[in-house]
Amino acid sequence: MARRDDVLAIILGGGQGTRLFPLTKDRAKPAVPLAGKYRLVDISVSNCINSGITRIYVLTQFNSASLNRHISRTYQFGPFTEGFVDILAAEQTLEHRDWFQGTADAVRRGWRHFEQWRAETYLILAGDHLYRMDYRDFIAHHERARADVTLSAIAVEEERASGFGLLKIDAKGQIIEFREKPKGAALQEMRTNTARIGLSLEEAARRPYLASMGIYVFRKSVLKALLDEHPQSVDFGREIIPEAIRRYRVHAYLFDGYWEDIGTIRAFYEANIELTLPLPKFNLYDPDAPIYTHPRYLPPAKIRECRIHDCLIADGSILNGAELVHCIIGVRSRIERGARLTRTIVMGADFYQTLEEMEADRARGIPVVGIGENTEIVGAIIDKNARIGANVRIMNVEGRQHADGENWYIRDGIVVIPRNAIIPDGAVI
Repeated sequence: MARRDDVLAIILGGGQGTRLFPLTKDRAKPAVPLAGKYRLVDISVSNCINSGITRIYVLTQFNSASLNRHISRTYQFGPFTEGFVDILAAEQTLEHRDWFQGTADAVRRGWRHFEQWRAETYLILAGDHLYRMDYRDFIAHHERARADVTLSAIAVEEERASGFGLLKIDAKGQIIEFREKPKGAALQEMRTNTARIGLSLEEAARRPYLASMGIYVFRKSVLKALLDEHPQSVDFGREIIPEAIRRYRVHAYLFDGYWEDIGTIRAFYEANIELTLPLPKFNLYDPDAPIYTHPRYLPPAKIRECRIHDCLIADGSILNGAELVHCIIGVRSRIERGARLTRTIVMGADFYQTLEEMEADRARGIPVVGIGENTEIVGAIIDKNARIGANVRIMNVEGRQHADGENWYIRDGIVVIPRNAIIPDGAVI
């Protein structure tokens, strides 16, 4: 694969990740587990590696310890390459003593690290999107158009359009206007001819809006000028991009594949559960573009007397007499006899308990790590190292959209059992 040493990738890890709480209670947003064995950050990093881009920074500032550990254990390119994946957390300097104030501010504050590389093209990525993209095509489009900035965009229908930042283009595909989540008449004014950048006439009529994916290619000098000349501008979408459109040659690149922003509990849950379908829109099994993650050297999953329908079962799981339907079962998960799980994400565990440790827990009346006997769970997310007792019912029986309880939360109608939580025998949620 041809490497692009003239490209530097910067992955924006985001802030506190409040929309993904409680999954972000003790970890940075890019470190949230995905599909039973990956982390969110693995998607963007893998897209970079599969595109020949191996100089990658990940910017973050909240709960970055687990993300730092994952990155350092996973992405090591060896002594004969200048490739790297490095974490840049907010740090105090003589000029700056506060936190990152936004996505653009994070890039501005990290500039002294970036400019040491001979890269004239900067690829700015989000750390909470699920998609596959060959960035070489994106960058080639940017170069052919002789653009100063290029935004990757998806074409969407009117019913979805108001949830995005929308772009309007001219006959040459140059962006002439950007509006953040317009409604009503303002939305209608953002209709554009999406056939100009690659859709068929039929598809262009069905999807007449261009939504920004929050993924950008910048010429280094242009990005530096925008950041330096507007020191009060802290966000790419709200401030830097509109200013770039006013001053520079900004083009749109049509991405017509699967893409999901999984920055909320509902979006995260639905994207994961969809992976259990016979032909999911996001393919984990592409031999030409693997998703990389930390190699754990775990034993195969052990499955005894179970009924399993359309599930993903990760390495090292031990399933004994359980029934699972459309579930994601993460690494080292332990599920006991009679348990019934439907449309549920179990993120697994960071460790195995010994038989002696499990006996000691039971003697103290504490459930062991995993899912206990005869427990039923429907439509939930069980975070890592959770201890779910026997005869528990987790299914949002009252249909609430938002609630907080002892060792449980409901967000967007999804019950979330946080990391290391203990749910005693017989509990009903």
